[in-house]
Amino acid sequence: MMNVREWWRRGSALIWFSGATLGFSLLMILGLVGYIGAKGLGFFWPGAIVASTTAQGPILGEITGQEADKIQFHVGNRDLFGQDYRWVPRAELGPLSTPADAVVVERLEYGPFIGRIRSLEKDGQVLPGDPMETLRRLRPAALAMSRHIRDLDKVEIGGLNRKMEDLRLEMKARPGLEARMAALKARYDAAEARLEVLRAQAASVTVTLEAADGQTKTLPLASVVRLVPSNALGVAGKMGAYLSRLWEFVADDPRESNTEGGIFPAIFGTVMMVLLMSVLVVPLGVLAALYMREYARQGLLLRTLRIAVNNLAGVPSIVFGVFGLGFFVYFVGGGIDRLFFAEKLPAPTFGTGGILWAALTLALLTVPVVIVATEEALAAVPRSQREASLALGATRWQTLWNVVIPGAMPGILTGLILAMARGAGEVAPLMLTGVVKLAPSMPLDGTFPFLHLDRKFMHLGFHIYDVGFQSPNSEAAKPMVFMTALLLLLVVVVLNLFALRLRSRLRARMGGGAF
Repeated sequence: MMNVREWWRRGSALIWFSGATLGFSLLMILGLVGYIGAKGLGFFWPGAIVASTTAQGPILGEITGQEADKIQFHVGNRDLFGQDYRWVPRAELGPLSTPADAVVVERLEYGPFIGRIRSLEKDGQVLPGDPMETLRRLRPAALAMSRHIRDLDKVEIGGLNRKMEDLRLEMKARPGLEARMAALKARYDAAEARLEVLRAQAASVTVTLEAADGQTKTLPLASVVRLVPSNALGVAGKMGAYLSRLWEFVADDPRESNTEGGIFPAIFGTVMMVLLMSVLVVPLGVLAALYMREYARQGLLLRTLRIAVNNLAGVPSIVFGVFGLGFFVYFVGGGIDRLFFAEKLPAPTFGTGGILWAALTLALLTVPVVIVATEEALAAVPRSQREASLALGATRWQTLWNVVIPGAMPGILTGLILAMARGAGEVAPLMLTGVVKLAPSMPLDGTFPFLHLDRKFMHLGFHIYDVGFQSPNSEAAKPMVFMTALLLLLVVVVLNLFALRLRSRLRARMGGGAF
């Protein structure tokens, strides 16, 4: 049997230690992702609505936290109670029950209402029949009306408003456009009139809700996003409500200071910013690495450049944000405004934060990663392939373009993958160069020229910071923080998997390659 000294001499101890370290690291990563997923995904499952009595009166809500001597209830009804969550000492609680008629009514404003449905009215007249069944029957039409109102207000009226503003600025330099302005104003007034009619129709059907303490709240049925009678639902019903909430979170716009609704604009902004950054960083990094590896002479200048690149990788990201604000936004963007958008000044067009400047700033932040990876990939291309190409009469550039760069492409994509992973999670530079809490319009839409690089955007990383640390309703924001963090991880994984798939296909086509 091998003794301890022989086991140590052969390096078996180091092998076991390395394996144990790798296993521990993987366990930590899985634990972190699992904790974030459990905290976030569990929030959408409809919990039981519990009723009880306290010294301050009756209470009705979902139990969201427990400690040794007290219980936390999500009571909702922020417009009535002033707070969504309430801690109650166990000693003050009476017997707990789950009334079958209790419902969670998710609204467009003021968060969820937890209580009971008292009545349903149309034009001031109470509708006959069971209020719950009547509400379920009328809610799809009311929800469609609400979406139609939102689209009319955001898309048509918003688009006309932007056109009128652009034409107003154009009229400063080109008189005689009053007829076009009058036509746009007529279309705008007609859309506003239609919007008022739809709002009046939506307000004709109302629902009256009753809280645990007897207070009532009447609101238009069109403002009800979802009705969840948790205590009366089976597993299939709860799964339907769960999937509906989850889809809303992924595909809808945020509301209530980003603590409710969805985060689709943040997902879209993150993906678009990373793709723009990737398009910008690859040419910069590859060209710099080609020069340093293939053309520059060995000497003090090249050593200085490599030291500068390595040091650039260690500069704090907020410094890049300050540089991006000063150079890209104020200097370059301000210059573009003075040359091409003088009629809009002093209102800036490119002289303020936007997705283009954010992508350029992150491209500078991540370019050292691409340079180093590309240099290593270029060095790994066998010298024999270069010599064979030159021997067949190819020029140096033809050899680089047809032999060296294709052979190094998997390694270049490795650098891109690392750059994407870092750029997607950066927040500090974006806070100075274009990210916002809520973007009224996305950088890519159906309005000419379709891609609006001057617009501000939302980002998942900033959304986590904003909801987690700037929200006035911290308890309601906690699940959003976990879910946004999980989605950011998924976005990074999907982008990286796409790049990895592309790299593997290149490797298979070329029969191997660097990295």
